[in-house]
Amino acid sequence: MYNVQTLNKISPIAIEALGEGYTVADDVQNPDAVLVRSASMHEMEMPESLLAIARAGAGVNNIPLDKCAEKGIVVFNTPGANANAVKELVLTGMLLSCRKVVDGIAWAKTLKGNGDAVGKMVEKGKGQFVGPEIKGKTLGVIGLGAIGILVANAAVALGMDVVGYDPYLSVDHALMISHKVKHVTTLDEIYAASDFITIHVPLTPDTKGVINSESLAKMKDGVRILNFSRADLVVSGDILKGIADKKIACYVTDFATDDILGE
Repeated sequence: MYNVQTLNKISPIAIEALGEGYTVADDVQNPDAVLVRSASMHEMEMPESLLAIARAGAGVNNIPLDKCAEKGIVVFNTPGANANAVKELVLTGMLLSCRKVVDGIAWAKTLKGNGDAVGKMVEKGKGQFVGPEIKGKTLGVIGLGAIGILVANAAVALGMDVVGYDPYLSVDHALMISHKVKHVTTLDEIYAASDFITIHVPLTPDTKGVINSESLAKMKDGVRILNFSRADLVVSGDILKGIADKKIACYVTDFATDDILGE
């Protein structure tokens, strides 16, 4: 019997795949293995029983690799396992950034109680939630890995012009990209061309804060930025200033931070 500790909620399908012979829980003592998504393990004391850590995702910046190497703990990741789910979330975020859907829903709820007048009120007020269509706009994709490729190809299918940047693009991934995606060799080309920019790279010392005041200055006015990778890929203070100055029309992320919430 092996003990597996979960540090985040893990899909029941993944747990069932382990089969018999495993005890899986968040309060397991002396675990043989750890399953983790986004929880940081850098301050965690590694028990002597620990043999392996499996990361549900591609990036491993939340795992102390040096400490694991010293102790002989094997670290696994699962690149591409949730690629389609993230792709769909990015497309949803892109549409939400244009059409003010969330604001429209909140406004519509305030009309309750107006009876037969609601229809006319909606017709009169819905114009305040209009936004640009994505067809014909340019999407810049930073990172053409498993997720970036799916996003790029889907955007092409939706009628967008797509430019992609990835200095480490593999042959296998290159063969998967639509021939309509223009591959560029510098981030500056992405910044200058794009109406939308979506980031799909791991958090490393080289990528931390890649979206900052300097890079924002090179972007189009009214750019829409999507970050479904890591919070620290952007400098949140520069994002907030960009929104205030209307350099950024919208910033969409699933990595909420206290300073950005409500802005």
